[in-house]
Amino acid sequence: MFDRLLARSIKHGCITVIDPSGRRQSFGQGEPRVTLRLADRATDWSLALNPSLKVGEAYMDGTLTIEEGSLYDLLDIGMANTAGIDGARWQRVIAAFHTVARWWHQHNPIGLAREHVAHHYDLSRRLFELFLDESMQYSCAYFIRPSMTLAEAQIAKMRHIAAKLALEPGQRVFDIGCGWGGLGIFLAEHCDVEVVGVTLSKEQHELATRRARAAGVDKQVTFKLQDYRLETGTYDRIVSVGMLEHVGVKHYREFFGTVERLLKPTGAALVHAIGRRGGPGFTNPWLRKYIFPGGYSPALSEVVPFVEKTSLWITDIEVLRLHYAETLRAWRDNFNRHRTEIARIYDERFCRMWEFYLIGSELSFRYDFNMVWQMQMARDIEAVPVTRDYMFDWERHASMPKRSRERAAQ
Repeated sequence: MFDRLLARSIKHGCITVIDPSGRRQSFGQGEPRVTLRLADRATDWSLALNPSLKVGEAYMDGTLTIEEGSLYDLLDIGMANTAGIDGARWQRVIAAFHTVARWWHQHNPIGLAREHVAHHYDLSRRLFELFLDESMQYSCAYFIRPSMTLAEAQIAKMRHIAAKLALEPGQRVFDIGCGWGGLGIFLAEHCDVEVVGVTLSKEQHELATRRARAAGVDKQVTFKLQDYRLETGTYDRIVSVGMLEHVGVKHYREFFGTVERLLKPTGAALVHAIGRRGGPGFTNPWLRKYIFPGGYSPALSEVVPFVEKTSLWITDIEVLRLHYAETLRAWRDNFNRHRTEIARIYDERFCRMWEFYLIGSELSFRYDFNMVWQMQMARDIEAVPVTRDYMFDWERHASMPKRSRERAAQ
């Protein structure tokens, strides 16, 4: 069964399959090349019927092993032949089911949203420390130069966001989905603002609070273990990085309604999120089951209509394309360097699961439909300058060495 699917679908790259009886067959041609061994007939059937879920599961469980080539090669071939695989009749039926069911899959009311967040973000803190950069940024970095380190690119990302927020000293900032606190601490240190951040992850809340105290900004920065929808204060600026992917399309009215409600009349907001190039879709079932339950990366066409239902102006949109592919490559390199320690924390199956997640995600940004977008919004048409020069000027000035900034200010 799996052979038949590959025979119809693989046009770019070459996959050789050794079935449970030892029979070897090859499909496609050219590079990359990979050889797979299937452990039993059940694996053969499951891969044919539901490859988008079962390839990852079989790799995790060891019933699909790679004898030549690498997992990167296998997923590279899969991405290159997505149209052929998805075009098979039975795969179209499965895709139709996921499209219909996506509203249920993205159900994230208060309470269930906390469970979904805990599934991923309340894993061992040590895991994240081993593959993230020093600032614990778990979102797309900004590689101004290809030679940048991950840590430098994450600082550049925070600087890029700060520039778009057009912050002034003393302003109040609400950080929806504050992670481990890196952005809030950065804004307090570099822009002299007050920050309130919220997260549903107990691990993130505890570490973010500790880090703010260690940085000496705990009087300016407060992190709360709270759903963003329960916030009652008002703010000059609102920022949300990597959070919208956990909201779900059916909750976008709540999300942007909350931004509108919490934003002062002269306020501005910035949302940074993973998106999809080809219009509305559904979350890969393996990713939804094992990594991000309740998660979905939206097309801009799914987001903009909900902003239009508020009083907010969309004042700027930027699309970042390959930056996340490079970020994920760096995370994967870090993960592989510390794989032995991570296996001790969890086990080898967990490591194979995260290897599949990091490689598949990288390739989806490099070759498939994923990108990152940043959307700036404001309550008032004149809340931010009418040209983008202020962003570039602030970012350029903030990236100068301290002595150069002092000379420029004189």
